[in-house]
Amino acid sequence: MTSPSPTVVPTSEPGPDRAPGEISLDDMRFSFSDLIAGYVVAFDPETDLVEVRTVDDRCFPVLLTGTTQGELLRNFGDPVRDVTGSLRELLAEGRFVFAHGMFYPEGSGFAFEGKHMMLVEEQTGRPVFEEPGFWSRHLSALADFYLGAQFGDEVDFREYRTRLGVSGEKVDERQETATLSRFIYGLATAYALTGEERFLSAARGGCAYMIEHMRSRVPGGAGHFWVHGLDRTDPPVKLLVSEFDDDAGSIPLYEQIYALAGLAQTYRVTRDPEIGQAVRDTIDFIDGYYRDESGGGYFSHVDAVHLDPRHESLGSNRARKNWNSVGDHAPAYLINLLLATGDDRHREMLVRLADTIVEKFPDDASPFVNERFHEDWRPDLHWGWQQNRAVVGHNLKIAWNLMRVHAIHPDERYVELAERLARRMPEVGQDRQRGGWYDVVERWRDDRQQYHRLVWHNRKAWWQQEQAILAYLVLAGRRDDPEFRRLARESQAFYLSWFPDHDSGGVYFNVLADGTPYLVHGERMKGNHAMSGYHAFELAYLSAVYNDLLVIGRPLALHFHVDPATLPDGVLRVAPDLLAAGEVIIHEVWVDGEPHTDFDAERHTVALTGNSPVRVEVRLAPARAQTYGVLETVGDDIVVISVEGDLDGDHLRLFEQDLRTLLDHRPQRLVLRAERLNSMDDAAARTIVLLQQQRHVAETFVVGANESVRQVFADIDPSGEAVSLVAGEERAELFRV
Repeated sequence: MTSPSPTVVPTSEPGPDRAPGEISLDDMRFSFSDLIAGYVVAFDPETDLVEVRTVDDRCFPVLLTGTTQGELLRNFGDPVRDVTGSLRELLAEGRFVFAHGMFYPEGSGFAFEGKHMMLVEEQTGRPVFEEPGFWSRHLSALADFYLGAQFGDEVDFREYRTRLGVSGEKVDERQETATLSRFIYGLATAYALTGEERFLSAARGGCAYMIEHMRSRVPGGAGHFWVHGLDRTDPPVKLLVSEFDDDAGSIPLYEQIYALAGLAQTYRVTRDPEIGQAVRDTIDFIDGYYRDESGGGYFSHVDAVHLDPRHESLGSNRARKNWNSVGDHAPAYLINLLLATGDDRHREMLVRLADTIVEKFPDDASPFVNERFHEDWRPDLHWGWQQNRAVVGHNLKIAWNLMRVHAIHPDERYVELAERLARRMPEVGQDRQRGGWYDVVERWRDDRQQYHRLVWHNRKAWWQQEQAILAYLVLAGRRDDPEFRRLARESQAFYLSWFPDHDSGGVYFNVLADGTPYLVHGERMKGNHAMSGYHAFELAYLSAVYNDLLVIGRPLALHFHVDPATLPDGVLRVAPDLLAAGEVIIHEVWVDGEPHTDFDAERHTVALTGNSPVRVEVRLAPARAQTYGVLETVGDDIVVISVEGDLDGDHLRLFEQDLRTLLDHRPQRLVLRAERLNSMDDAAARTIVLLQQQRHVAETFVVGANESVRQVFADIDPSGEAVSLVAGEERAELFRV
């Protein structure tokens, strides 16, 4: 066969107004598939055209065809939500949609036919992911996927493996310490949000395994450090130094940081003194060998023999500091450790690191921060793969964590940098055509270039979506700017539409620009050196915290399992995240299933006594005045809903939506906790009776209602056959999930 002569795409000579290699649109006469993300402006049923406005205010007419499919965003465990039959009715003005389809050259432009429409709202202004309990169910499913992939029916951490294939299959015998700890973080976090004991039991087992097999003490030195990992061959081989390309032969600080992630979170929910000591020993090692006492910050690497950050064997990592060595402490372990202990040492370290970021990282010559530095804080623009490039997610991670630290240590410099980055990133790091956030981009651009160039590809990594979601959620909850909530919602919509693997479980490492999973080489993995569930777990937990407590304004439950005898002064700290004074209060506390009243609502502490472990459930709520709030707990056969305030008017509409969503789980028992319900109208009672009948709920209880609420039910259901009214003191056994 003779190969055809190569065809050269015509280009224009660079000129004052033309970038090198610029191609005329007249030459782009071919069809291609792509994604449009935006808001419905109008739908014309006569022409089947829906007009979609992108986030940067460009309008696209999308033609629906006889083969166009409609789908509603779903959670893990939900069946496909096919809305093809009602698609045109759902395309209401203002709703956010993803339209995947084909561009065809027509006339002087293009026509776009939508082939797959992904909707994120059943009701305008109420995304599926803002429904009660969405993120807790998401987190539980993630934890079950990783538990099943790693262990099957019996948890044994000798069987843990870092590398997992796309379906969760194990690839080799390697156990990396940092990825194991990230996995443990997910288990402990899943317990905190769901109260499921299987998650906590596995987290405890993982911590014990790490402490026994993966620590190394420095003789005569400060604390312990964590080895890179183990090869579970026969016999097992301990790996002292990193074998990752960027860090080979050294002990990188970020591996020590992430080795603490699971330990710190498990310590937070258990206050186990052995785990706490292991964490403190590691911080002693970090402060003893990585901290630059005179110049500030932390070095990124030490050599494995002398534990010296300036040793010549480190090569390009010699006497260097970077984003990870300074910024990763806070989210990975330090904030959780401070939440658990309130220790001034951890608070001081957190503030010191935040100060370092606002003083050393910003760059007025670029919309992005600097990320790598020499010892004296001169930017290192020539290191390895990074050169003069920005990681979009790191910039958003700075915004997110500065707002967290600001909550307990107000400093307008933190807010100024957080807002500056949050306002700049959409223009330079967001895909404003398709949604989602890019990976690595050039920090500077040529004057003739309109966009900062993507370095390798236009793929989107799961963890960078997390940083965007959490940054904009916390900003939406604390700053009076609707743009932040819009960006938070759009970021959640992209992540939840395209990253969850509903067939095999877990989330994809990367997707292409249009949301298609990228399943090539290491990026097809569900577990590797960079992925062990940590970012997806963290995202689910903090999305629940920020959405419920800061943005939407509804209660949230957290779970702890502690021995009061190990608590300093018998005090358990239960704040869900770093909180400003007056943001959130403790609503109620249960200890081993019984009401407990010895707590400080504003300081987020619970006083406990005794010498045996207890289960503590804490229900937190926004401190601002509420007229309606709902909190749910979902088990296999029971849904428990706590309602407070006044259930009437607009609140009734929200309650009905919440109740329908929760009863989709088809429980046998519905428990409505009404101790803090002031009033309800008869339509609310009829809604409860009707829905429990339609969803075939076997028994429905209303607990602790006041006389006026009881009378409403008595009028609707005089015989008491549909709804059982129960006094508060009779309630405990009803709530077992």
